Amino acid sequence: MIFTSIQFWAIFIIFLMIFALLRRSTRTGMMLYVTIVSLGFFYSVNGWLMQLLPLTALVSWSLTRIMKQYTGFKRKTFLLSIILLDLAPLVYFKYAGATLFHLNRLIEGNLSLPDIALPVGISFYTFQAISYSMDVYRKKFILDVSFLEYIFYLSFFPLLFAGPITRAETFFPQIQRKQTVSERLMYSGLWLIILGILKKAVVADYIAQYNNWIFDSPLTYSGFENLMGMLGFSLQIYLDFSGYSDISIGLAALMGIRLRENFRFPYQSLNVTEFWRRWHISLSTWFRDYVYIPLGGNKQGRIATGLNCLITFLLVGLWHGSTFMFTLWGLLHGLALVIHKSLQHLLHRIPDTWFVKPFCIIFTGIFIVCSWTVFRSPDIDTVYTLFKQIFTNFRTESIPAFIAMRPTWLMMMVGCGLLLCIKERYYNRMMINFIYSPWLMKLLAFACAVQLVIEFHDSNITPFLYYQF
Repeated sequence: MIFTSIQFWAIFIIFLMIFALLRRSTRTGMMLYVTIVSLGFFYSVNGWLMQLLPLTALVSWSLTRIMKQYTGFKRKTFLLSIILLDLAPLVYFKYAGATLFHLNRLIEGNLSLPDIALPVGISFYTFQAISYSMDVYRKKFILDVSFLEYIFYLSFFPLLFAGPITRAETFFPQIQRKQTVSERLMYSGLWLIILGILKKAVVADYIAQYNNWIFDSPLTYSGFENLMGMLGFSLQIYLDFSGYSDISIGLAALMGIRLRENFRFPYQSLNVTEFWRRWHISLSTWFRDYVYIPLGGNKQGRIATGLNCLITFLLVGLWHGSTFMFTLWGLLHGLALVIHKSLQHLLHRIPDTWFVKPFCIIFTGIFIVCSWTVFRSPDIDTVYTLFKQIFTNFRTESIPAFIAMRPTWLMMMVGCGLLLCIKERYYNRMMINFIYSPWLMKLLAFACAVQLVIEFHDSNITPFLYYQF
């Protein structure tokens, strides 16, 4: 069951009515109710593997409470134990199979493990558990948290499957104080839900069909068609994942919990450093605070800073999966960041004019599109074939036929491309206008979104791309 399915929304409406009643009367009852629903939701997707979540919550919460009593070496030992125990299931399910495969090739053996699918959402709740323990260790988070509050936080279903990764300092103060849900928060949540559904269920799912054909068989298509597939996937992955984040943040807002944004117009970035301040913000800041800075950050000279960047983004790539292509994608971004940081003293001399900015956005965009091609491709041969087709078999005569055959796909690409160029202040103004518009306008906007979903609905609903990570 995913957030764009009719079944989910039917269940959520019933859930929300009961939730509203419990929220007014008993905070403990509300948290217990949401936790049971969240774990049930998790079970519907993962079966018996859902037991990992409450087990992780119990171990992490218990050991963190014990850790708070100590200082010095014992405190560090407890933190290391917590991190290793939290990571153990994630490492096993995500990397054990690939490790064993390469080991068998090396020793020509036939070792095997039970064929168990990666539990959906394990990366996200594991990272939340680690961030909580590390913030307590650093005394950055000092509130006392009960086990019910903690498992409520770790299993909170809007965040469970693909984030955004939410810090304890953002989440717990909101559930520990009694507060009413403001109309502004609820309507901003409704705005994000409508936007997220349109991004995912209308545009991303529609353009994904063509993108899949290209990446599955690039030799079958001309260079122009391959280029369109590369551009299409770059738009698809943004709309798919930012659409999920919008829905997730919107659902939490309807429940009275304000979450931080996860995307801020990343394709308007002037450089790759800015891109990672705008793309999947919860993940990039997590790796910054819990990997890059502990490694030394930028405090130990240029060489050490560059090495820390490469290590951090190597781990970002490995977090997405154990394949060579994810590792290569992470290293490409790590190298791009190292190069950008090393050239900053020269780049600062370039005037920040209306002519320079579009050039920087285009240059950064070309790198991002090429890196997404590596991310999406099953192997390096596919990447080579895609670029070879573009540079040796472009065939401009195929462009009119492409336009005639795929007008809807092109209109979606062009329309979304133009919308992505909107300045953030204009987007915020549109959201404010929606929030304070009459309820009839809100109903009309929602009805239009539903109608568009029905028009472009595919019987094979595509899961959110980041469910697999």
